[in-house]
Amino acid sequence: MTGRIHHRPMTPGGGFFDEIVGGADPAQVREAGDLAATVLVRGARSSDDPQVAERIVHLAETEGLETLAEVWSGAPADTLAGSLWRLFLLRSWVYAAPEEVAAEYDAGQRRVDVARVVAGVADPPGPDELRRMVDDVLRGIAGGDFAVTLFRAAAFARIVAAGRAALGSATHEEISRVLVLSEQLEAAGHGEIANTLA
Repeated sequence: MTGRIHHRPMTPGGGFFDEIVGGADPAQVREAGDLAATVLVRGARSSDDPQVAERIVHLAETEGLETLAEVWSGAPADTLAGSLWRLFLLRSWVYAAPEEVAAEYDAGQRRVDVARVVAGVADPPGPDELRRMVDDVLRGIAGGDFAVTLFRAAAFARIVAAGRAALGSATHEEISRVLVLSEQLEAAGHGEIANTLA
């Protein structure tokens, strides 16, 4: 036995945690993201201004995709914030690599006929047609059926995943990532958020 005397552990004072430097509280970020998504969509849907839809289409360009990522990228796919993040990510991807995406879409469109009809891309699907389609999908946030917006985006991603597989130039992970995006958007279209915005 040692002659050591045991003391009660010290409890930090109220200011202890204030001095710890860290990022924003994840719960507050999520709450702010959910609120921003709701205000964006409900405000756009209640507006009579046709320019509102155009501002939504270009939101990632004006505010920065990184800003949207900070607020929405951590949101679950079945939430409004999570759905918006995936829609804006899809648009940014199409604009970043339109020729590549057009080739993948073209290779996949005959393999997924039903999805091709739902996506609504002009035939033949060139880069300009894909950009128009993805912008039209984002305009659906401001008006129309939100579920249809999500289903169109999901169908588009499913076709691209099929095209990536057909071309054989993408890895399994790259194909899976686009397929998961498609499944998330489709599930959100069937979920509660789409029903509340219909």
